[in-house]
Amino acid sequence: MNQKEQRVCLLLGSNIEPEVNLFQAVNLLRQQVTVLQTSSVWESRAIGSDGPNFLNAAMLATTTRDAQNLKEQVLRPLEARLGRIRTEDKNAPRTIDIDLILFNQQLLEPCLWGYAHSAVPVAELLPDYQSATGECLKDSAVSLASKTPITLRKDLSGYPFSTVFRKTIYKE
Repeated sequence: MNQKEQRVCLLLGSNIEPEVNLFQAVNLLRQQVTVLQTSSVWESRAIGSDGPNFLNAAMLATTTRDAQNLKEQVLRPLEARLGRIRTEDKNAPRTIDIDLILFNQQLLEPCLWGYAHSAVPVAELLPDYQSATGECLKDSAVSLASKTPITLRKDLSGYPFSTVFRKTIYKE
């Protein structure tokens, strides 16, 4: 019996050895899902703590798993494998954080619309995704990036998937 492929958007973040952990997470995810596209890597300050800066990237993928199974059987074990320790402090530094942002175009993380570190990498892949009120993600990301320091890490971004989007923000 063939299970239907589900399209997902993941947001990956790290501020403990991020250059290592972000790419290890991508490589491990490739063993569990079919990666369609990854965003560039973006650096931003930690939110809610004085911790080191975060590196974030988004990934579009397909999977035959449902959202809950993907979280419980793939994402959380992968985070644990890479040394993620969950504490009561949701803003504590972490080796890796993998959030399931969209599942078949359904928004699972409303924070996508509130933070540049989420909106910018996801908008690079899905610029025309719209909020319930009709706001385009690209426009929201540009607005958030104008208010929050976020930097394209060209040294870590192997594939410039959305040069047009980056030019909108940085006028490259």
